[in-house]
Amino acid sequence: MTTKVELSGQRARSGGNAEQLYQRTPDYIPRVAAVHDLCGYGKCSLGVAIPVLSAAGCDVCPVPTGLFSSHTAFPGWYMHDTTDILRDYLAAWRGIDVQIDAVYSGFLGAPEQVEIIRSLYREFPDALRMVDPVMADHGKVYPTYTPELCEAMAELACDADILTPNLTEAAIILNEPIGEEWGGTDIDDAEAERLVRALLARGAKHVVLKGVQREGEGVIRNFIGSAGSDGIVEVSNEFLPYMLHGTGDVYASCVLAAVMAGRSLADAAAFAGDFVHDAMIVSSKQPNFQDRGVSFELLLGKVTALLA
Repeated sequence: MTTKVELSGQRARSGGNAEQLYQRTPDYIPRVAAVHDLCGYGKCSLGVAIPVLSAAGCDVCPVPTGLFSSHTAFPGWYMHDTTDILRDYLAAWRGIDVQIDAVYSGFLGAPEQVEIIRSLYREFPDALRMVDPVMADHGKVYPTYTPELCEAMAELACDADILTPNLTEAAIILNEPIGEEWGGTDIDDAEAERLVRALLARGAKHVVLKGVQREGEGVIRNFIGSAGSDGIVEVSNEFLPYMLHGTGDVYASCVLAAVMAGRSLADAAAFAGDFVHDAMIVSSKQPNFQDRGVSFELLLGKVTALLA
């Protein structure tokens, strides 16, 4: 059964999607370990996660998986892999008794970083685990990702409390074929539901499948499913006819921000879709907007309002 929620501003609940995944205590500021890369130019990753989650009243504790001069859509960029420093970095946290309420991972620099994330899972077994498996889109794997790193990311995805793949990433996690010729965005409800249920069967507790676009409809759809629930929730927004780097990071960060504010996953996915849609409109008014990334700064008050 698929429950549809058309366009922005509407909300749905269906079974496990309606439950709160994080019970927010008044006046408490939860700590989120944000395991992402840091990008100097072109807004994505930690440059998005820190302000969005902070606006939701979270204490964001960055764990940088790599340092980039800019996002990789530019023809020339520099990357520094931080894998070698991360064990000592987190050991220093243990020395000062850092406590974590959620572990939110995105772009990874090397397969060894998956075990580092798992060490956080072991150290903070009650922390919410969110995995945004940033590794591919529109049938293409990102240039820094090796087959070994894709395989490691797919394994990490199975440990997630919340998993937020796009369609190409879902195929990689499920070991289904992809290729440059694989558009993969125009799928029907039945195929979307199959992918969500297959990801749940691999071990993820809750799945938000992103980015279904059907030709000629002018709508972008996301599908939400939860283990132990028969219902699949669909939330949709107006499709805007331009691409911006970093919208996936904004979306995932908004999902977690809303969840940490005590909202249900279905509500969080709908909020995130609305926020990204509105931020893309703001972005379109900026000079060189398709290079500089998604402009969300003027809308952060909407995230803070989640705490009202």
